[in-house]
Amino acid sequence: MNQPAQVILLTDADNPVGKAMIRRFAGEGAHFLLNSESNGTAAIAEIDVAKASGSKVIVRNVDLSADAGASELVLLAERELGPLDVLIHNNDRLVSMSIEGGPEPSYREVINANAKSAFLCARAAGKVMAPRESGCILFVSSIHAEKPTGSSFAYSASKGAIKMLAKEAALELGRHGIRVNTIEVGPLEGDNERFQSSLTTLYRSYDTKVPSARLGTAEDIANVACFLASEEARYVNGADLRLDGGFLLHYMDHKMKQPRSGDSP
Repeated sequence: MNQPAQVILLTDADNPVGKAMIRRFAGEGAHFLLNSESNGTAAIAEIDVAKASGSKVIVRNVDLSADAGASELVLLAERELGPLDVLIHNNDRLVSMSIEGGPEPSYREVINANAKSAFLCARAAGKVMAPRESGCILFVSSIHAEKPTGSSFAYSASKGAIKMLAKEAALELGRHGIRVNTIEVGPLEGDNERFQSSLTTLYRSYDTKVPSARLGTAEDIANVACFLASEEARYVNGADLRLDGGFLLHYMDHKMKQPRSGDSP
């Protein structure tokens, strides 16, 4: 018997992970409420594919670090698409800054965009999911919830806050049949520049620090999210799934997997 189409609220449709989520869940017949700073233009190709496959898509641009914005999106999804099944919070703001010299406004910007919005979205989603005793909340976070970046302490702090938020939410909302899980994402293409640091060599030759010497992709993240949102994962609650290909297991440079002779660097 076919399962009813899921209604999904995605908090950032514009970044690569958000785009991959749209493609992956559209293939499952889902309907979407997408939050997009670009009002959908940055993800227009994915939105068109989703609509062509039969998905209903609503796009909004609201500030999710404000309670009214988070509540607005959740209630809009319920009113226009049907009961909200899945909240995927994938906000990922990063501003390079040090503890010694980091300006407070930049710190607040990162905390609000990542951690505060995660709390407000989870609270709004929990309120509508709890009476139905079903629902799934996924936080797409980072391995830097556990390991410092050396380039942005505010980013690590925001992801650490999301990690514990997810644990508390899994305990409380789990009593209402709502599953809350976190995907802690490891290195992706371009992260050596994104997390460029004068304090750590973590991202130096970082692609070869993954045991398979293959970096993760946005599609890898979307595939895991699709599983965690499915009925097959009905007993998974309060879990941190570290999706880093084994990157954090590495600690000795001379044991890195080097490119074979003739391979491109």
